[in-house]
Amino acid sequence: MRMHLAAWLVVAASTPVVMAAENSSPPGTGQSENQNAFLSAQTPTTRAAWQKRLTLGPGDVLNLSLFEIAGTAREGVPISPDGRITFLQARDVMAAGLTIDELRAALDSALAKYYQSPRTVVIPAAITSKKYLVLGSVVTGGVYPFDRPMTIIEAIARAGGLETGLADQKSVELADLSHSFLIRNSQRMPVDFERLFQRGDLSQNVALEPDDYLFFASALANEIYVLGEVMNPGVVTFSSKPTVLNVIASRGGYTQRSYQGRVLVVRGSLQNPQTFVIDTRAVLKGEAPDFKLQPKDIVYVSTNPWKVGAEVVDTALRSFVQAFMVETTNLKVGPVFNWPKWGNTKTQPLIR
Repeated sequence: MRMHLAAWLVVAASTPVVMAAENSSPPGTGQSENQNAFLSAQTPTTRAAWQKRLTLGPGDVLNLSLFEIAGTAREGVPISPDGRITFLQARDVMAAGLTIDELRAALDSALAKYYQSPRTVVIPAAITSKKYLVLGSVVTGGVYPFDRPMTIIEAIARAGGLETGLADQKSVELADLSHSFLIRNSQRMPVDFERLFQRGDLSQNVALEPDDYLFFASALANEIYVLGEVMNPGVVTFSSKPTVLNVIASRGGYTQRSYQGRVLVVRGSLQNPQTFVIDTRAVLKGEAPDFKLQPKDIVYVSTNPWKVGAEVVDTALRSFVQAFMVETTNLKVGPVFNWPKWGNTKTQPLIR
């Protein structure tokens, strides 16, 4: 009997054991394929870079005192929103971005005017400045504190699991795993959510880092995404028999910078996209039929007659992810994404 995904997530996230699996190193790390895969990040074999230099930030709370000097203890001292902290005569000392040892040295220096060879004791009471985001088709999306090492499975379990609904009197997950993604430092991480959740491939259960962004697209969204050099890039609600020219016209038509001879259509998952090239100039002249679209197709109009398919697919998918992030979070997303190249992507000519 198949365990419901949300229930499996809760069980998996609470399991502190390390499980061996083939191809278990996080994708794109270049590590050996025989390393261990984790259901839980509680006991990682190696520490991530952010863990090796854990810095403080606004909202963190500290217990402070001077070693062997009575009456100097202060508990629950918060780092203010501007990143500064006050302890005894050391006022407005910048703490954000410093490690505990670096803050201790800064306080010692500030207090040296008032005490002989002060030795500040800094004990973290609560670390809340490190956060990650989970949005989309999860039960409880939002910003979560990064209060301990965390994997994708654990993060989804904390968010209540993926949303579910009823279809043919059966419970089904409402997340479109093929269009879901993990963003880190403006870069889409090469995580295959279908392999993780549908095949149980724990090599895809990567450890998260502060400021990571997990987004799970909705399987109910019957949409087509029109991006690039059109007047109003955005989403087109799927209608009966949509075509490339129809959806481009519905978004205001081409811009003056558009190249209409090679319009790209991306279909399928973000990990293994299927691509088609349409010469819309030939369609307008009646020399070729218009291309029929499917739900969740991405239509991308470039500014130049690109030749290397993998490069323009990168650009199209970057635009897709960026549009989702801006729409769902209202965050300012940088225009440059340092993505891995889609070396295996083969752009297919339009099959007439």
